[in-house]
Order: sequence, then C-alpha cells, then structure tokens
Amino acid sequence: MSKKEQQNNSDSKLRIIPLGGLEQIGMNITAFEYEDSIIVVDCGLSFPTDDMYGIDLVIPDTTFLQNNLDKVKGFVITHGHEDHIGALPYVLRDINVPIYGTRLTMGIIEHKLEERNMLRTTRRKVVKFGQSVNLGQFRVEFIKTNHSIVDAAALAIHTPVGTVIHTGDFKVDYTPVYGDAIDLQRFAELGKKGVLALLCDSTNAERPGYTASEKTVGRTFDTLFQEHRDTRLIIATFASNVDRVQQIINSAYKYGRKVVVEGRSMVNIIETAQQLRCISVPDNTLIDIAELKNYPPEKTVIITTGSQGESMAALSRMAESTHRKIHIGPGDTIIFSSNPIPGNEKSVTNVINRLLMKGADVIFQDVHVSGHPCQEEIKLIYTLVQPKFCVPVHGEYKHLKAQAKIARDLGYDSKEIFILHSGDILELDGEKARINGRVQTGAIMVDGLGVGDVGNVVLRDRQHLAEDGVVMVSFAIDGYMGEMVSGPEVTSRGFVYLKEADQLMDEATAIAREAILGCKAKGISDWNKLKAAVREELSDYFWKKTQRRPMIIPMILEV
Repeated sequence: MSKKEQQNNSDSKLRIIPLGGLEQIGMNITAFEYEDSIIVVDCGLSFPTDDMYGIDLVIPDTTFLQNNLDKVKGFVITHGHEDHIGALPYVLRDINVPIYGTRLTMGIIEHKLEERNMLRTTRRKVVKFGQSVNLGQFRVEFIKTNHSIVDAAALAIHTPVGTVIHTGDFKVDYTPVYGDAIDLQRFAELGKKGVLALLCDSTNAERPGYTASEKTVGRTFDTLFQEHRDTRLIIATFASNVDRVQQIINSAYKYGRKVVVEGRSMVNIIETAQQLRCISVPDNTLIDIAELKNYPPEKTVIITTGSQGESMAALSRMAESTHRKIHIGPGDTIIFSSNPIPGNEKSVTNVINRLLMKGADVIFQDVHVSGHPCQEEIKLIYTLVQPKFCVPVHGEYKHLKAQAKIARDLGYDSKEIFILHSGDILELDGEKARINGRVQTGAIMVDGLGVGDVGNVVLRDRQHLAEDGVVMVSFAIDGYMGEMVSGPEVTSRGFVYLKEADQLMDEATAIAREAILGCKAKGISDWNKLKAAVREELSDYFWKKTQRRPMIIPMILEV
C-alpha cells in the first residue's frame, strides 16, 4: 500500500500518546503510533517529591510499549538531560530497541549504558542535524536548536497523514557559546509545506519577552572573576550545562586560575564533551582535586554539582563539612549559576544558609539564564511553523495553559488546541484531531536496586513511620497449650523518647497482655486475630494518650 493510499484510508490515524512529562516537570516520554509502527520521543526520569520517602528516582510506566513491543521501532532522543534520557537504562531492559540521537546526547547515553554493562546489547545510531532516519511508517528529521546543553534537537516527524514537529527543550539563541544558532530557516520551510501539529516546550510560557543568550552569563562571570580576585571561587551549576562550564573555564583562563571539576556527574559529562570536542579547555587549565593544595586559593576555581541542594551532591557535602578534600571558609566565594527547580527552593536555601554560616560569600542572583523559550520565542516558532493543531508539552498544567493562551492570541481556535494529560490518545487523520481514549501511565519508583517494588502501599507505610513511628509488641506462646509463656514486651522507634515514657510503655504492656488473655478466654487461637486484637487495643490507647497513631507490629514467637 502506498503512502497516498494509507492517507486515504479512514482507519489509518496517527496517534500521539504522551506517557509522561505533562502536568509535571520531568519524565518526558511520548509515543507516536501509526498502523504497525511506534516511535518513542525521549525517555526521561523525574526526581522524587518530599512524600516519596527513600525513593531515589521515578521513571515512567511503559506498559503500553511493552504490550506493543512488536511495533516499537526505536527511541528518538532530543537532548541529553536526565528528564529526557534518565529512564533509558531501566526501560531498555524490557524494550530493547535502537536509540537515535545527536553526538553529545549519544555520548552521555553510552556512558550510562556502559555503567550498567548494557552497551554491547543496545543498538545506537548517531544522527547529524539535517539528517533523517526511517523507522517503519515514520521518517524523523533532526533540526538544530539551542538549549542549556550542546547538540539539542527538534524533531520533524514525517508521517503518512502529515508532519508533526516536536521542539524538544529549546530556546532561540542567536549567539550560542558553541555551534550554530537554531535553524529557524528549516522551521520556516516545513511551515510552508504544511505542518499538521506542533508539540512545543511550555516551561517558560508564563514569562513575557525573550530568554537571554547564554553568552550574557559569560560576561557576568568575567565581572565576578574581576571583582573577586582575592578569594577562591566555587561555582555550582547543572552538570549537563556544558556551555556554562565552557564560559567558566574561559574566564578562569583569562584571570590565571586553575580549574577543578568536582562531582561525579559533572566529571563524566565534561569528559564526554572533551572527547567529542564539544568543549575547549586550554592546556594546563584543568587540574585534579588532589592538586588544589599546590596553588593559592585565589588562583583556583572549583566547578561543582549541587546547585539544586541535592543532599549527596558535592556542594551540599562541602556545606555540611563532610567533603574529604574541600573545606569552606571566609576566603571563599560561592556562586549559584542556576535557578531552583520548582520544589527545590527549600533545599537550596538550606545549603546557602549553611555556607553563609561558614563565613563564605554567596552569590545567587543574575548568574543564570534559562534554556527554555519565553513567550516571544514561542510566538516566533508558531509563526514560522503555522501548525494546524497546537499541543503544548513539557510543563505543569499552568505552563500548558499559558501556551494555550499564546496560541489563542495568535488566532487559533480552542478546537485547534489540545491540552493533554499523560496517557491521553490524540488521534489525527490529516484534517481532524480528537482525544480518543487513554492508555496506562504512571510513575515507577526506583529505590536502590529495586525497580517498581515500592508502590503506594509501601509509601503510605513509610509516611506513617515518618509521621508517627512504630511500636513493636513481642510475646511467646506455647505451641501445644496456647498459653502465653513470656512477654509481652513493648518497644518503639520514632514514637516517643522511651526514657521519659516509662509509664506510657508500662500501661501499653498491660493493655497488650489484657488483649492477649482476653482472646485466650474467648477461645481465640488464630494468630491473625490475636495480632489484630493487640493492634486495635493499643491503637486506641496511644491515640487517647498522645493523639498519634504509630504503626503497631505484633510479633509472636512459638515455643
């Protein structure tokens, strides 16, 4: 069947299915389905919220892809940020299909796969800007854009019913630090030919005007280096912001400072960027952290992770005085070259306060520009592309609504704008579009080596433990006679301070004993009923005495 015949087939529709990344920051992943072909754009993770006790990271539920594994042709990746690639090592275990991405993006992915011994078993292809890859019914073209990481791409997804443009994360930067400016000409060419739908980055859709060029931060760094000639500089930024690191290195070289890169993720990405020549480091500028002692502090600059207040990141360890090699003092100037991601404000403030208490000077304003488009840049892309349908992506609900308003201001009717929820199926046939059904989506929590073994029930238990603690009631029962031969013994953790709660624990022990003897008197020998009786009596008692409901765990030993 030819493409023309497929287009005329009323049953053949393009289905756009976001599996994550909507109504949230992070976990970006979108499936495109046409007949027997599915391609997946990005495969990112998100970081746990405050109520996800003990969780390391969160990845998308890919049940839909697993159920249609024979259709999945590959992952097409827009850029190398964690919220777009971080879930790949986990998802590839069940969906082992090829990955397509640009040079640095693939370099970062390969490093992740190598750490998990998955490099040999994963097919990969590096794609240049302007090139296309054929994946089943789709042809995917990579278009040069700018972002806060090198080699970011937008995607023109050519389908039998029309072309869909997915911007990925982007900004319009006419003076990028590395490489060329965004390829606006190609966007305009595609717009002239006709674009069915535009999936556009919404992160900064509430902000008027334009996002400043990354080069403006370089000028700010130059000023800061000049003003702080007599102090050591410690600069915290995102590990993946290679352009930012490049500008710090440029200023350090200009003012005769040696540079240390600290933080595992930062070291890995900078090594990869150097190998791919995405960053230029003058000879004898980078030194190992062990060499710091050989240079005066005012002749060094440390580029570190931890700009978001992450507890295990290098800067947080410096602030807590637990870093083995770097100790903060009055002779240090710490620069935060990032804005807090929504939800991280408190953690960042805590780190800043601890650094200030150590006597350091902290600068956290005007040393960052965003990597996402503000309203005027969004308008520019819409004007060039002229899509038939508008699909805001990447952001919380308020960001999606803000982009929808921009589209309406540009003359689009509300019937041409689709604000999707993760799991919605948007069907397009070339002329019409509608939301038609849903697929399973959700968050899979990763805790240590466990993937998906922590669910809502376990999280509720952890929240319960965090809020009210645990009380354990242990006693021994004669397996033959059914008599209690020792105990009960009541102990607690995270509930009350035991040394000051002797009376409470003594009364709790007496109540537990009465509950056990009461069951014996009624002829109850079932252990589950025995445990339930103890749990119920103690729960009522503790609530009356403390207005708390600790988790109560009866433990029976048969002798």
